[in-house]
Parts: sequence; structure tokens; C-alpha cells
Amino acid sequence: MRPVRPIKPKKLNRVPRARDAIRPVKPTPKLAQHNLGTTAVIDEVAGRRAEAEAAIAEAEKAHDRLIEAIDILPEGIVFLDSEGRYILWNKKYAEIYNRSSDLFKPGARLQDTIRIGVARGDYPEAVGREDEWVAERLDKLFRPKGRHEQKLADGRTILIDERLTSDGGIVGLRVDITELKQREESFRLLFDGNPVPMIVCARSDGRVLGVNEAAARHYGYSRAAFEQLNIRNLQAYESEPPWAAEHSGEEQAARTWKHVRADGALIDLAIYSRHLVHNEQPAVLLALMDITERKRAEARLAFLAQHDALTGLPSRNLLRQKIEDKLGQMRRGSEKMAVLVLGLDNFKSINDTLGHAAGDRLLRGVGKRLRSILRQEDVVARLNSDEFAIVHGGLARPEDAAQLCRRLLQAIADPYLIDGSSVTIGATVGIAMAPNDGDDAEKLLKNADMALSRAKTETRGSFSYFETGMDARAQSRRKIEIELRDAIQRDVLQPYYQPLIDLSTGRITGFEALVRWPHPERGMIPPSEFIPVAEDTGLISALGRVMLRRACNDAANWPDEVRVAVNMSPLQFRVGNVLSLVMDVLKQSGLPPSRLELEITETLVLEKSGQVLATLHALRALGVRISMDDFGTGYSSLSYLRSFPFDKIKVDQSFIRDLAANREAQAIVRSIVSLGKGLGVTITAEGVETEAELRCLRAEGCHEGQGYLFSRPRPNAEIVGLLEAQSAADRRVMVA
Repeated sequence: MRPVRPIKPKKLNRVPRARDAIRPVKPTPKLAQHNLGTTAVIDEVAGRRAEAEAAIAEAEKAHDRLIEAIDILPEGIVFLDSEGRYILWNKKYAEIYNRSSDLFKPGARLQDTIRIGVARGDYPEAVGREDEWVAERLDKLFRPKGRHEQKLADGRTILIDERLTSDGGIVGLRVDITELKQREESFRLLFDGNPVPMIVCARSDGRVLGVNEAAARHYGYSRAAFEQLNIRNLQAYESEPPWAAEHSGEEQAARTWKHVRADGALIDLAIYSRHLVHNEQPAVLLALMDITERKRAEARLAFLAQHDALTGLPSRNLLRQKIEDKLGQMRRGSEKMAVLVLGLDNFKSINDTLGHAAGDRLLRGVGKRLRSILRQEDVVARLNSDEFAIVHGGLARPEDAAQLCRRLLQAIADPYLIDGSSVTIGATVGIAMAPNDGDDAEKLLKNADMALSRAKTETRGSFSYFETGMDARAQSRRKIEIELRDAIQRDVLQPYYQPLIDLSTGRITGFEALVRWPHPERGMIPPSEFIPVAEDTGLISALGRVMLRRACNDAANWPDEVRVAVNMSPLQFRVGNVLSLVMDVLKQSGLPPSRLELEITETLVLEKSGQVLATLHALRALGVRISMDDFGTGYSSLSYLRSFPFDKIKVDQSFIRDLAANREAQAIVRSIVSLGKGLGVTITAEGVETEAELRCLRAEGCHEGQGYLFSRPRPNAEIVGLLEAQSAADRRVMVA
């Protein structure tokens, strides 16, 4: 093979032309004269020479085209003979090895340039092991086994691919992969140092090809052990990988997987996947976001959306759904179903006296007892603070629900041990039967609630079935609520005043303000109809404010020695603005505090609220008198009188009725009067209607009386007349 001149840096050397080796033969004159046959020979030679020159010219054109072709390639190319001598190289090859390009000459040996380059320090990988490195490099040159990388002194990385030709020569390819290696290094740093767990898997079979430290730490494996696994070893359940065909795409949105850690713990993951090539094989990069806590929080929120947070029982929404489900099952049979609404009796008092934490524990205890009494298929739910609902199916007759109610009431009535104290509470139940009392959840719950309201009014501590008339009464009650709200806003309600009489002198000492409602269609509505509605709906607070203002404004125009008494609801004290309300009303009306009496019930004192007692003491310090109303009923106890220094005790009218003929009632009144004298408290008897009752009260030494015997409640215009008549009588006595 004829040596071809090498390419100088930045320019290919050309191969020597074939015509330079051919010399034409010129015939001598002597031959021409003596042998005319030689002319034909000469012509033949000339023809052959022309053909040769044409062939050489064509070869040179092909050679030039080859040189131009390899010179424009982006990769470096070198041709060596069987002994490793340079034959041809392109411009890119010379640029890659610019530190050694001065050594590239036709016939020079590549191994010599390598040794010189090593001595110059062109190959940092050879430092300290020069001879060994050169031997390894020459072995790769003459016995190529595949591509390998080479580091240069300027920091570049070259990919070398060398192949043997059929005649023993060598063709070498050089590619500058510095930028690619930098990207790989950046990826490696991003992969290894990333706080997000990452895994590289084979796309074909899911083998783990690599993991970062965060993934090994998160799963609890060592990196070496992790890289022996298959991604399927981590899956809690059989499922397709996130790079499955139907989810194709170079980069895919997150899919949720449930994986198993090394310790067996289940974790929820949002996995993002991206296709890549790892060590020349298709792979997938998985970025893992642990959403275990988020999933737990979502599950908790989903649970709380349908369950009571305190007891864990179903809430009203879930209860409706379960009722509808059971109604659907029941329609396919002949059985009946009971919906019970159970309300705890006086839970507010226990909650206030023992504290909310104790009240919460009591509610949890009630929920557990209800659950223990019921069957697995029954439903128990919490409706609000002190009400529960029970759904009990499979009943043959309505009377079967009564047996369940008795068991529930008995279970709830057993004492509870809370904070070392024994606590007892009762309950009342309303019952609605399906399908007779309703064929949907809302109607059944509504009717059971109405039955509960009736039971609380008439037979507290027991149970009551829904009756058709209850719905009409409930609608009437709702109408009263609407009209009462409107009457309060339009200031229609009026105070009527009933005199308080000093039993020793017969003089009027004051008046109790009693609310009256003049209705445009029904006339005067008795308080017994609208006061319970006002208390149940919270309107009593607004009603009480209206009555206090009206009463104080009216009393400010009465004689100075006449007081006015106004009833205060416990709800007004719970709101917490009674003191500011009273001070504001007294200031606006000009009524002296000593002329105002506030009547409260034993229920308010029973609560033993620090806020309530503080308010009562502040009112009394202001000069307002405090009276206990209806003493002798409900939860009466002498200990209540020690909790606050009352100015007056009003004996309930149930003890005054037929007092002259009832020796037990006389003994009770006698004891109360004696108690009042000992405490320095005024005793007032309510409901005095006969002269015999009056004589008996005077004989026992009772201080005041109030009742129809003296006067019915009157509007303010008539009160003014009574007071004027009393003043006129006083003047006549003085004149006499």
C-alpha cells in the first residue's frame, strides 16, 4: 500500500499523484527509419498511458472527496497501519490532541506519540503508573475490545473507539464527550445528594440499577442490598409499574403506590417517572414523594367529615345515609324499624359544675354504653352536645322499641366514675317507627325529635312515641317562634305589673314586671305559651332586655319608695353581659339601683359558675337587690342560700295554695319564714288568692304577699292610678 501524506494541522495532506511515477518512451529516429512497425507499438503505449492517466485522475477525485468528507466530520478519525504508524487523520483529530499534533507525521508511530504525551503529562490518569498505563493503552490499540474513555490534561474526556481493518490496519474514532460527562456528573451529584428518594430501574424487568442515599435511608436498606432488589419487591400489592405502556411518555405525572419498607411498614408514595438510558440500556428514573402522613390526614378528615370527633360515633350526615340504607332493606320485608333520639337530662349543669373536660369524658362514656347495649347491625350516632340517635331494625311490633328504651335508660343511669367522682345522669327518649312515622331519614329524625320534646315536657327520664298530633303542635310552636321574634323586633311585648304587698301594713312596696303579648289576631297570649319557646330558641335573652328597659323606664316615674322586680333568665347570665346591661339601663332610665330587684331561679345558683356568682356580687355591690324566685321547688337546698347573700326569698305558690287546710304546707312556710328572719332575708309568698291564706301567712310572720287577692297584673297606666290612690290614702291618714 502506497503511503499517503498525512493531514497537517487544520489541513489534510494529499496522496502523491499516480502520473508522477509514469515516464513516456520517446522513439529514436533510427528505430523509426528501420522499423516502421514500431509506430503501432508506440500508439498502443500512448493509448494505455492515456487510460492510466484518466484512471489516476478519477482516483484522485475520489481521494479528494474522501478527504473532504472525513475532514468535515465532527468526530476525530485516524488511520493507522498494522504497526500503528500514522497514515491519515482529519482536522478534528488534530484539534482533540492539540498538545501532541506536532508529532503527527506520516509513518510516525502512535505508540511513540503516546509515550511522549505521557512524559509531557498530557494524560493525568497515567501519572504514577506511566509504564503500566502505556501497556494497557497499547493493548487496547492492537487488541480493541470496545470503546473506552481517556482523560486529557486540560480536563476533557475523550471517547475512543478503535477497530481492526481486514489488512491488519487500525481505524480510530475520537469523540469529545466532556460536556456529556459534565452533565452526567451533575446528574450524579443531583441524584446522590438529592434529599428526595430516587431509584433507577431497568425499564424491561424492573431491576434496581441504582439508588441514592435518601432512598436507601427511607426504605431502611443498605445501598448494596437495595441494588440487588427488583422494584416489585417493594410493592405491597401486585400492580403495573408507572411506566406501563398505557401510561407512556418521557415524563409522567405522579401515580400513587403503596410500598413496604425493610421493617415491614407500609408507606404511601407519589411516584414521578422519567425515561432515560443507563449503561446503554433503557431505564426509568423514579422520584418518590412519601405521602403517608398526608394520606393519613386525608383519611382522618374523611372520617371526621362523617363521624363525631369526640366519641367517634357517626355524625348526622352518615346517620341519614345509614337510615336510608336500612329503609331500603326494610322495604323488601315486613319488619319495622325504630329511630330513637336520646337526650341527656341536665347535662348542661354537669358540664358547668364539673368542667368541660369531665363533660367530654361523660359523653364518651355514654357513647360506649349505648354501643355495648346495641347489636352489631344497629346504628348509634351523636347528633349534638347532649343528644344521640339509635337506629334499631328487625322489630316485629312497636312495643319492642320500648324494651330497648328501658335497657338504654337503665344502662345510662348507672353511675360514671370521672376524676375520682361518681357522676349520675339520666336520659329521655323519643321514638319514631318506620314506615308508619316516616319513609325517609329526615322525617323519621324529625318525628323522633318531636317525641323527645314531648317526653322532656311531660315524662322526663322516660320515653315517648311519636303521635300524629305532635307535628301540628310542632308547626304551631314554630309559628309562635317566628311571630315572637317579630314581636320583639317591633317592641310589641309589654310589661304588666303585679303588686307586692307588705303584709303588716297592707301597703304596696313594689311591683313584679310580668311580660304580656298582645297579639293582633289571638288577643293576649299567655306567657305559658311563648316563654318556653323563648327559652328553647334563645329569644329569652332579647325578651329579657326589652322587659328590663321598659320596667326601669316605667318605675323611674313611680314614687321613690316603690321598687320594681324583673325576672332574669339563666341564659342571660350565661351570655355574660348582664352587669353591663343593668348598668346601661339604670343610667338611661335614671332609676336608682336600690329600687331594682332581679329575680333569679334556683337553676342558676345550681350551676355554681364562678362567672355567675361574680356577676351577682357585682350587681349587689352596685345596690341592686337579688331575689331567689320559686323557692321550694326543683333542686332546693339550704346550701344554695350559703352560696350567695340573697335579699329576698319568694316561696313558690304551690306551698301557698290551700295553706289554711294543709298542715304540712304550714310547717314548711313556718320553717322558711324562720330561716328568713335568721338570715335577715325578706320572705315573700306568691300566689295568695284567699283571705284564709292571707291570715295564715300573717300568723306565721311572712313579710310580703303577692297574688290575685291583692291585684291581677296591670299595665303601667293602671299602676299609676293604684299608687296615686295609695298616696291619697296616706295623706288622709296624716290629716286625721
